[in-house]
Amino acid sequence: MTNRLSQETSPIVATLDDLAKLANYSLMDTLNCDPDAKENGADYAPRQVLTGHYVPVNPTPIKDPEYIAHSKNFFRELGFADSMAQLDDFVRMFSGDISHVPEPLRKVGWACGYALSIFGTEYYQQCPFQTGNGYGDGRAVSVLEAVINGRRWEMQLKGGGRTPYCRGADGRSVLRSSVREFLAQEHMHALGVPTSRSLSLYVSKTEKVKRPWYSEGSRSKDPDMLISEAVAISTRVAPSFIRVGQLELFGRRARNKQHPKAMRELEKIVLHLIDREYVDVIDKKLSTAEKVVSLAREFRSRLTSLVANWIRVGYCQGNFNSDNCAAGGFTLDYGPFGFCEVFNPHYQPWTGGGNHFSFLNQPVAAERNFHMFCTALRPLLKSHHDYLLQLDEIRSGFSKVMQAQMEKMWAAKLGLGTFDAALFSELETLMVQTPVDYTIFFRELSMVPDDIGPLKKSFYKDSKSATASIHSTYATDPEAMNKRWSEWLTKWKSLIGSVSTSAANTAAAPRSREELSRQMKLVNPKYSLREWFVMPAYQQAAAENYSLVRELQKVMTQPYAEQSKGIEKKYYRLKPSEFFEVGGLSYLSCSS
Repeated sequence: MTNRLSQETSPIVATLDDLAKLANYSLMDTLNCDPDAKENGADYAPRQVLTGHYVPVNPTPIKDPEYIAHSKNFFRELGFADSMAQLDDFVRMFSGDISHVPEPLRKVGWACGYALSIFGTEYYQQCPFQTGNGYGDGRAVSVLEAVINGRRWEMQLKGGGRTPYCRGADGRSVLRSSVREFLAQEHMHALGVPTSRSLSLYVSKTEKVKRPWYSEGSRSKDPDMLISEAVAISTRVAPSFIRVGQLELFGRRARNKQHPKAMRELEKIVLHLIDREYVDVIDKKLSTAEKVVSLAREFRSRLTSLVANWIRVGYCQGNFNSDNCAAGGFTLDYGPFGFCEVFNPHYQPWTGGGNHFSFLNQPVAAERNFHMFCTALRPLLKSHHDYLLQLDEIRSGFSKVMQAQMEKMWAAKLGLGTFDAALFSELETLMVQTPVDYTIFFRELSMVPDDIGPLKKSFYKDSKSATASIHSTYATDPEAMNKRWSEWLTKWKSLIGSVSTSAANTAAAPRSREELSRQMKLVNPKYSLREWFVMPAYQQAAAENYSLVRELQKVMTQPYAEQSKGIEKKYYRLKPSEFFEVGGLSYLSCSS
């Protein structure tokens, strides 16, 4: 409702000149520029960036850009006219050419450095100089900050070409990964999960790069061939793109006294983060030490909620390093991500990810990132013993808060007023032993079925491929499993009449079956962005047919809705057996 009202009261942004009037470059105007940077932004060779918060960089335009899609929903929220996405000057800017933008838009963008920790361990090996001073935005170039309808947004080109942080790579994104990210951001927002947003997607009609990828039907874990792929630029939008790894970089420099301005640069980036992401919840009048403690508490709340939401919708980040963890508490990077189909606590879409970033280990991975976040803040509290103790208390309380968020989420998925550990534990075992499709199972349960018949729509009992990688008790003894499922359903139905234990609802009457079903359907989506839907979309896009990309966008931005029978038949179904254990479908390398 709020968006509709703001849309009606705000002028339509119909041209790039209209957008230019909203520009407000807070990062470049308040933070430190790398003193060794080139003013004109022609800074494309890998080098060490020793100080400063950002490097001015000119994006490298893709050649002969062609429109594929834009986010109609996000355009509407911003007050943008849909027609703008295909205007020549808008296409030019958001495909990388900012040399002719109208004032006060700037003709140079920026990239930022950050550090890397993997599951709570600091790494320097990924930096070509082994110092941590060459790691950062290697192909993401921000080109605009604007205040629109009272909210600040940063617009960043993914695949915008080389920066000083490119580590020798070409700075490009290919069509395949750009389609995936564009659709995933659209889908996640529609699912109600905090995320960076998609603005637009353009592909080059003539420019290609080589990438390792999988041959058709390959069962190899790693790419087994080099292919030539069209380059593309997707524009992603967020209140900021400050990462935990960014704070880590400045925290490490301050801790190690790497240069005279290190402590001041850490303080500036932390206060800038608060202004960009937490201005509504952290009082500006507080001292820096008080703000730091409040920031840690607020970020803990957002991060635990985010990860619980990921698991609610079946999302696995795959590569949840600190540099892929937004300090604003939203989903930032869509590299080797995936949506869980066959339920598996250890589901991991990325071949290089391991169990530490697997589906149900994401709360632990988040805790490791939060610990690195708090470590980065500690130097600012060195002379404030009481606040340091508060910070440590917030850090040590992460797992308790995370557990509470998870229990609240599981209770909501199951339509329960309060979490029942025994019921959930038994369900988890049954889901693994059958095995079941995660999305379809919870959606069918949301119908509050009389017996287990409807739930069997989610069972992979006939798929040899599905049961080969996960031990299936159902395949060997279906009668016994049916009995166990029926017993579980009976227990569940005896509990779903319970109401929420919150004070507001203690006197509420038991919910009707229809009301319970309605509530559960708001938590359990019907449609999920499965990789075997996305692959044909980007393959057709490579042949200049964008209809499937646009169809998927339309379906996946209504994930809770009962759509047409044709859509249901096409997109609400089990993964076909021929797609199991196929490279690029069941698992991915990090190639993009």
